[in-house]
Amino acid sequence: MTTKRLSARGGGTRESGGSQRRAELLAIAAELFATRGFLATTVREIADEAGILSGSLYHHFDSKESMADEILRGFLEPQRRAYQQVLREATDPRTALAELVRQSFRALQDNHAAIAIFQNESKYLAQYERFGYLRKAANEFERTWTRVLQDGQREGVFRADLDVKLTYRFIRDMVWTSVHWYNPKGKLAAETIAEQYIRILCEGIVQPE
Repeated sequence: MTTKRLSARGGGTRESGGSQRRAELLAIAAELFATRGFLATTVREIADEAGILSGSLYHHFDSKESMADEILRGFLEPQRRAYQQVLREATDPRTALAELVRQSFRALQDNHAAIAIFQNESKYLAQYERFGYLRKAANEFERTWTRVLQDGQREGVFRADLDVKLTYRFIRDMVWTSVHWYNPKGKLAAETIAEQYIRILCEGIVQPE
């Protein structure tokens, strides 16, 4: 792992330095949770990766659950707002579908580790009361996509014979499981993948006769 270690001494003012260190600790924890798994990652490992003592970590967070909570909320709430903006601004269902795909891949670019945690750990974390919002978020995301699909069917934009729930699951898995192979630092940009996926969704892969 190439995560940047924290120095023992902070820089800048106490307040700005504390905020920066907190953000750096969250970034380190997110990468470890995403690559090693939440259960397998210990507070000591996060502190070791940060180059600090475990006790110092507790000055910022009371537990690794608190860190996971902040990481997940930092992804889910902005994503919910982004999806709602698409619904408000899109002029037709096809445009809305395309924009939902684009917004999802922007999130993969900016919140790669958080999305991996959401995909891999939600089932485990959601059994605890403090993470009850994970199911609510997943359900809201589903309602957003299915609303667009249903609107498209009513307007004759999407095929009437499509099973909306099955179609949603296909799109969901196609988009979000990309987190397992997509590299935000790789040569293939998220925008490029999004446009390819939109073309596949809207035009298919079979050459028109």
